[in-house]
Amino acid sequence: MPERVKILVPGDDPPQTANSPHLTRLQVYGDVTLYSTRPATKAEQLERAHGFQVIINSRGSVTWREADMRALPDLKMITTCSIGTDMIDLAAAKELGIVVSNQPGRTAPVVAEHMFGLLFTVAKRAAFQTAEIRASQWTRRVNLGVQGKVLGVVGTGNIGAEMARLGNALGMDVIAWTFHPTPARARQLGLRFVELDELLEQSDYVSLHVALSAETRHLIGREQLARMKPDAVLLNGARGPVVDLDALAEALDGGRLGGAGLDVFPDEPFLADHPIKHCEQVVLTPHAADQTPEGVDLLNGGAVDNVIAFLEGKPQNNVAR
Repeated sequence: MPERVKILVPGDDPPQTANSPHLTRLQVYGDVTLYSTRPATKAEQLERAHGFQVIINSRGSVTWREADMRALPDLKMITTCSIGTDMIDLAAAKELGIVVSNQPGRTAPVVAEHMFGLLFTVAKRAAFQTAEIRASQWTRRVNLGVQGKVLGVVGTGNIGAEMARLGNALGMDVIAWTFHPTPARARQLGLRFVELDELLEQSDYVSLHVALSAETRHLIGREQLARMKPDAVLLNGARGPVVDLDALAEALDGGRLGGAGLDVFPDEPFLADHPIKHCEQVVLTPHAADQTPEGVDLLNGGAVDNVIAFLEGKPQNNVAR
């Protein structure tokens, strides 16, 4: 490792790391270069990254696949400003000896708070009714209750655990599904683990918080949506491809589901004119669950912590192993 390293923020759009006071902590270790726009092409992305040893990947829309990392022989470490790492080929990074550090659980309370915001917005028809009033319409829809209802949490990592805590605080009956349930974890979270089909059939609100993998891609598809109550609400705070978006739009348009709140999408930015955008009882946010001043500061601080730990020879949160 050179005496002073070159640290890159390759495409900070929309702004995440720019002007963060945490970047000043890196001055004793190396020189930081920050691009405030996304690279227009993969060639531009690689040109920006050439010769850099460390990358702070502040936006998941900037991806690092095997060919990209092989083209960057100086690259030694990537840290995300996120929990998820689906924007990075971890197997290739492991093979190439590139450390990849994420931030597990750092903003779990912030994200869970946002997901409950979506839950209430859908349940109380707030977005739909606001749009109607702005259009000089007085359209009434029956709202949905929350207290005493069944909350099904799919994935009980840090965010799922916080969802369970908030659900219990609201007097909801919390059930959950995970790949590896244990009685001890159930007691710790104050919930019951059930099979996924049972969760879908019993829940009034289903909130998704699993990592994206081959096993979870389209975990919720037509068959699973058909098992849900006709007035149930689906929330996705995981990754877009966990839900079959075409099937979800069909279920909503067909009156087979009560609503949906989505913070993640198959493609981001989600610019396509997809049928989901025209569904009446859907609330959409642009992958912004952790985007509060507190959440942004936590993520920026965590990214810098990861870089410093790596440069001091004690890499932390390394998911490329």
